Amino acid sequence: MQHAKFFNLFLGLTLILFTASGCSVNPATGQKQFTALMSPEAEESVGAGEHDKIVKEYGGLYQNSRVQSYVNSIGQKIAKNTERKDVTYKFFILDSAVVNAFALPGGYVYLTRGLMAVANDEAELASVIAHEIGHVTGRHQAARYSQGMLTQLGATVLSAAVGRADVSRAVGLGSNLYMSSYSREQELEADELGVRYLARSGYDTFAIADFLQNMERYNSNEARLAGKNSQGGASYFSTHPPTPQRVAASSNHASKYEASKTRNRTQYQSVIAGMTYGGGSKEGFTRDNVFYHPELGFQFIVPQGYNIDNQPKQIVARGADGGVIIVDNATSQSSTPTSYLANEWLAGKMTSAPQSIAINGLDAATAGFDGTIGGRPARVQMVAIQWSPRQVYRMQLAFPANASAQTIQNMKRTTYSFRQMSREEQARVRQQKIEIITAGAGDTVETLAGRMNVASGRVERFRALNGLTAGQGVAKGTTYKIIGG
Repeated sequence: MQHAKFFNLFLGLTLILFTASGCSVNPATGQKQFTALMSPEAEESVGAGEHDKIVKEYGGLYQNSRVQSYVNSIGQKIAKNTERKDVTYKFFILDSAVVNAFALPGGYVYLTRGLMAVANDEAELASVIAHEIGHVTGRHQAARYSQGMLTQLGATVLSAAVGRADVSRAVGLGSNLYMSSYSREQELEADELGVRYLARSGYDTFAIADFLQNMERYNSNEARLAGKNSQGGASYFSTHPPTPQRVAASSNHASKYEASKTRNRTQYQSVIAGMTYGGGSKEGFTRDNVFYHPELGFQFIVPQGYNIDNQPKQIVARGADGGVIIVDNATSQSSTPTSYLANEWLAGKMTSAPQSIAINGLDAATAGFDGTIGGRPARVQMVAIQWSPRQVYRMQLAFPANASAQTIQNMKRTTYSFRQMSREEQARVRQQKIEIITAGAGDTVETLAGRMNVASGRVERFRALNGLTAGQGVAKGTTYKIIGG
């Protein structure tokens, strides 16, 4: 018993001394923090090692040298006004419709073109960059990593003391959860640092609060139009939760600096004019209930009202009627789609023999069975379509057992709509683009929104895209963003 008490005392003192020896004062915040387990040199190594993975995950870099150069110039301007001169900052625009921004250790800062489409001026874009730089100068990643590793170290020693490996696993899980996102305090600190860097760089310090409010409206609107709750929308809010407290805090910090009204709206709009909006040719996009993938050369019809989640490896469409459609592709070692479906895809687990069919000149096979959707009885139909000698496209269609005749008909229509695009179609079908238009004397929100190339929600999307509140009108001679193409 005395030995156990001595060991626990020794463990506690060791961790206290280890933590104290690893604490340092951060030059940006003036606060002590424990970052001993990730040095500045290690931060650069981590960022460099993860860069290619991030670029691949988000579909590559946006191939527009003017946009990339513009963002880099803003980033470098802000970086010069920070406390960490040991960091070489690098700024990248990812070719993704996802609305997001984040930073890796070592000064690797990423923004998506989806986020750029939502920002309303250069100051708002600068506020996002400044916030992400704030995470780097605040060494938030190093602190999260060091604290997490310290927790795991303590758990390992504790596990040896009590002889139970599950203690280490349990505390390790807690540390992974702790490291999965920034703390509220770190987010607020990054906002405060971001306001400081905006002021030093000559931008309107209220741009952070403006951006947070505009993003919250955009997120809520997109989620509502997609039939989701507000927390299922833009990815930026999954890692940067917007709250009235954050807006109030950043506004309070902004008020402490000498007023600056630099927004550079016109210059910003000139840069993003023509930028791809939504899905691009590399990942495919939807127009008027048809999903097009010009790069791969296929298209198919999506039932009216279905929400499409275009993921990196599959396309998922869900409807309010309970229907679900999943489309992906796979390598086939079989000579026919029938044998592929029976022997590879379902690997002998079929309850009925597959049926050979033809879909717009392509050999295909289908088989159905009873399954579940969300724990409820459903009918599942599997379709394998021969695309090339060693490649098949696959459709999984599921609908409730009590589905209406219309739902079943929509599923059949989707199945038989899959087809190859001609070269002329691949060249002709256009992606959506950001266009900049000027309001005339007689224009209203409704007239400008009417020029949006979207199937529904024109007025709501126009307001959200331009940061307009409910009831706010447009001004003659002012420029606005619309979705064209």
